Amino acid sequence: MGKRKKVFRDLISVEEAISIVESFQIKRETEKVSLENALARVVAKDYEAEIDVPPFDRSTMDGYAVVAEDTFEADEDSPVKLRIKGRIGAGDFSALEVEKGEAIEVATGAPIPKGANAVVMEEYTSEDNGWVSIYKAVAPGENIMFAGADIMAGEMIVREGTILSPREIGVLSAVGIPEVEVYKRPRIAVFSTGNELVKPGEKLESGKIYDVNSYTLINSIREDGGEAVFLGIAGDNAEEIREMIKKALDFDIIICSGGTSAGAGDMIYRILDEWEQGVLAHGISVRPGKPTIIASLEGKPVFGLPGNPTSALMVYKIFVSPFIRKLSGLGREKSLEIEARLSTKVFSSPGRAEFLPVNLVKGKEGFSAYPVAGHYSGAITSLAETDGLIQIDSNKVIAEEGEKVTVQLFSEEIKPADLMVIGSHCIGIDVIFRLMRDKNPELRFKIINVGSSGGISAVKRGEADIAGIHLLDESGEYNVPYLKRYGVRNAILVKGYLREQGIIVAKGNPLKIESIKDIVERGATIVNRNRGSGTRILFDMYLKEVAEEIGQSFKSLTQGIKGYNIEAKSHTSVAVAVLMGKADAGVGIRTVAERYGLDFIPLKGEEYDFLIPKERFDMEKIKEFLDVLTSETFSKRLPVGLKTYERTGEIIEL
Repeated sequence: MGKRKKVFRDLISVEEAISIVESFQIKRETEKVSLENALARVVAKDYEAEIDVPPFDRSTMDGYAVVAEDTFEADEDSPVKLRIKGRIGAGDFSALEVEKGEAIEVATGAPIPKGANAVVMEEYTSEDNGWVSIYKAVAPGENIMFAGADIMAGEMIVREGTILSPREIGVLSAVGIPEVEVYKRPRIAVFSTGNELVKPGEKLESGKIYDVNSYTLINSIREDGGEAVFLGIAGDNAEEIREMIKKALDFDIIICSGGTSAGAGDMIYRILDEWEQGVLAHGISVRPGKPTIIASLEGKPVFGLPGNPTSALMVYKIFVSPFIRKLSGLGREKSLEIEARLSTKVFSSPGRAEFLPVNLVKGKEGFSAYPVAGHYSGAITSLAETDGLIQIDSNKVIAEEGEKVTVQLFSEEIKPADLMVIGSHCIGIDVIFRLMRDKNPELRFKIINVGSSGGISAVKRGEADIAGIHLLDESGEYNVPYLKRYGVRNAILVKGYLREQGIIVAKGNPLKIESIKDIVERGATIVNRNRGSGTRILFDMYLKEVAEEIGQSFKSLTQGIKGYNIEAKSHTSVAVAVLMGKADAGVGIRTVAERYGLDFIPLKGEEYDFLIPKERFDMEKIKEFLDVLTSETFSKRLPVGLKTYERTGEIIEL
């Protein structure tokens, strides 16, 4: 911080005081901490999963791994008998393969043997002399948690700026990350001054009072992500205060209280001004907190707060807290229960209470609770992504859309998003937010990837500020026909950018796939996108053309495609599935194929647009979003496969 004119005992405005505080140049540093020491730390970079969770197909029940088709005729009166080929326990590996007419006994958590596609629960079986009788049919996939069902490799698991709770730490450990890069907590020295002060616990003699400020400030600092160290109490003695300040210079920031007003014994500002830069301001036009001091000693920010506990805490919250929270990576603040309405109908198992993880979204009539997909037993990503839980009573089978629920928040603090984006996944949005965050590091946004159709519904319900959509109509036009069909009113469509969609395959294209038809004819294993996404709709359109060409029904065709029902939440996850050999192909954008060094067969350039509720179009953050969208910087920052064009930023009123 350069030399600044000292404002000595002249009142300055709140804005001037904030300007002085913001001018302090303290570098935000990072460090790596082990997961066991990561609680409440702020993540300093984005983390993506490098492996699937679980990393293999696993049984969710004790029972028998079978070929599901062998059980279709089974019932209590006429069981199907299968030969027991062996047993696999949790943590075991076996090269055994299940063939028709056979079964392998498996424990909960055990790998599913090759050839099996379902598990019959032990309760519906009986064993006799090497044979097992099956009394209930199972469907393909029943009682199996497939590889990547919880977390898929390439999936964003923890974002930069996340305050780590046990949920996020569990996710990081699930993908094998032993330590995490976090923002260093600024080290802050705290001391009080005054002959009248006594530490709590000591005898209170006549004329003395207990020191309140040190303890409120220390804990406020910790709440704001700082590391507070209490240096003690200095009496109203210049040398004592001077020595305390010298000791405090070993820290990043110094906060003292008392001795700041105009009384004869108030000497803090005089002592602070003995240093090279010294006092920058003494007195702020604010009530309470008028006698506040802001100083700089050897480049270290110093805050001299009033001795009055209410004034000290008020000044801390207004001027110091935002500064510390910025350094520590934190932002605003949260509370413990909140009323909301369900965004969709929820089915529950009768006979037991169910706790459902939800995301909170601000809508036209208060908060909506978005149930998070994948809240089955064993899945932990659903917790990492959520704001809280709702309880569905044991006597309830259906919780209706719009039903009022109480959300139990996971944290003591709520950090509302400045922008809520619900819709189709695209890394171009991340580029926009990165550029927005360059201008405003405290910007908070929440992205819920539910596909284009889900985004349109969220805009209609007033839950989304922005929805990214790319729905291709049979007419060849993007988005507008769908919006008319969905009855979207009072919304604005802003043309976005072009994305190149195509087939992602391994380097060298080992199966020589050149079209969607090749995927079908060559028996390729795929990884699909989630239902409701524009990419899934595009893929299905091509498959319908293939089905018609070869004279087969669409349903029959898709049933024969291996991996058709395996859904990835993002384009990145599709690419990583191909990279790891889990799939031979998948439909996605060129950008992720290039990122992972994969081959790409172009299918279609598509229009990725943004749907915005009309009543929110003039919001300041929406304007900032659109300013970035139409900027030259954004155009240059877009990765290969995404590009702006002459219609970028064009407004279409619906």
